[in-house]
Amino acid sequence: MTSFASGEGLAYRPDIYCLPIQIVNICFIGDPNDQQGKWVLVDAGMPSSAKKIIKAAEDRFANPPHAIILTHGHFDHVGAIIELIEHWRVPVYAHTLELPYLTGKSDYPPADPSVHGGLIAELSSLFPHDGINLDDRVKPLPEHGVVPGMPDWQYIHTPGHTPGHISLYREADGTLIAGDAFVTVKQESLYKVLTQEQEISGPPKYFTTDWVQAEKSVKRLAALDPYLAVTGHGEPMFGELLKDNLQLLSTKFQEIAVPEHGRYVPEKSH
Repeated sequence: MTSFASGEGLAYRPDIYCLPIQIVNICFIGDPNDQQGKWVLVDAGMPSSAKKIIKAAEDRFANPPHAIILTHGHFDHVGAIIELIEHWRVPVYAHTLELPYLTGKSDYPPADPSVHGGLIAELSSLFPHDGINLDDRVKPLPEHGVVPGMPDWQYIHTPGHTPGHISLYREADGTLIAGDAFVTVKQESLYKVLTQEQEISGPPKYFTTDWVQAEKSVKRLAALDPYLAVTGHGEPMFGELLKDNLQLLSTKFQEIAVPEHGRYVPEKSH
C-alpha cells in the first residue's frame, strides 16, 4: 500500500521536512543551512525503506543525524530502524513506557479488524504486532520533556495508541509532531489513504488499545492550540483549519474517533 504522496518530501518550515514513506510520515528536524549541521530524525518508516530514508537525508544534510526519536514502536514507525542504526551508529530515544516493545520484552496487542471503517482496518489482523529488540541501542527519553538534539522542543506523553506514545511540540512557533495521537486522514480506509484526502481523525482505530487515554491525549494536544501539526499519517494541517478541526476532535472525540464496537472499546462507548 503506497499513497500518491509517497516519496514526495516537503519542507513545511526551514527546519521541518516531512517525508511520506508509503503510508506513514517521517520527519527530519534541522535546518540544512545551519553551519553546525545538527539534525534529528523522528520515526523510522516502513520496513525496507532504509535506503530511501538515507538517500533523502544525504540529499538534505551533510552529516548523519544527532539522534533518532521514536513517537512509538508500531511496525510502520520503526520499520527501518535497525538498518538506520547500523548505517549511522546514532542513539535512539523513546519513552520509558515504550521500551518493553523496543527491547524484546513485550509484543503489542494484535490489531482489531472489528473496528471496521475500511479495507485497511479489515486487513489489519495481518499487520505485524511483534515488538523488536534494539537492546541497549535504545535509551529512555530524559525527564521533564527534554528531547536530545532538539533544545527548542519538548516531548509530551500522549498514551492511548500505545502506552509510551509521545508527541513533540515547539512552543515558539506552535509546531506539533503528533505521531499517531491523532492523524489527518481516515487511516482505516484504503481509498482515503491512497488519495491522502485530508480529514481529522483520532489515532488509527485498529491499533489503539486505550481509548480513555487516547481522548485525554487529544485534549492535551488541542489545549496547546498548535499552528502546524505533522501527523504520522496524512498531510500536515495548519492554521485555522487545524485549530477548528482539532478542537472539534477534542470536543466530539467519542463520535469522531472511537469505534462503535471493538475488542478494545469500552462498554460505555458502544
